[in-house]
Amino acid sequence: MACLTMTISVLVVACGDATTVPATPAVQPGTADSPREVNLITKDYSFLPDVLDLVPGETVLLHVINGGLEVHEAILGDDAVQAAWESAEAATIGSPPGPTPAVSVAPQVRGLRVVVRSGERVDVTWTVPSATAPWSVGCHIPGHLARGMIIPIRWVDRP
Repeated sequence: MACLTMTISVLVVACGDATTVPATPAVQPGTADSPREVNLITKDYSFLPDVLDLVPGETVLLHVINGGLEVHEAILGDDAVQAAWESAEAATIGSPPGPTPAVSVAPQVRGLRVVVRSGERVDVTWTVPSATAPWSVGCHIPGHLARGMIIPIRWVDRP
């Protein structure tokens, strides 16, 4: 029984709020000449890692890999960006099966959108905005966000 109690205690400590735990290993910010490689894996219906660490102003080479069976997207942005894409994608409900229909948001909507088909990897070089308002990564293909396909972005200080 003592082993079980210790195991549960360790799990509780290890599963704290992911946004308050420091990035591991320490993040070395990317530059325009040497972007930091960042992997983001989409699955049916989740992202890995479960928190995306970014440094404001850094340049990253974002590898978005779809390990699921369905088309997914990674929308990186604040709440306004997420709401804009959720609204745009909602207009596609009832579309016939197949590729994701072409959708767009107003030009002033910032953020980044990457669409990946099953088994595909899309690479994007991107300079992370300097603002540190709360951001997240979401998939707004109809029904995906409702199934939990959203993770926070954790802003990491420069070393």
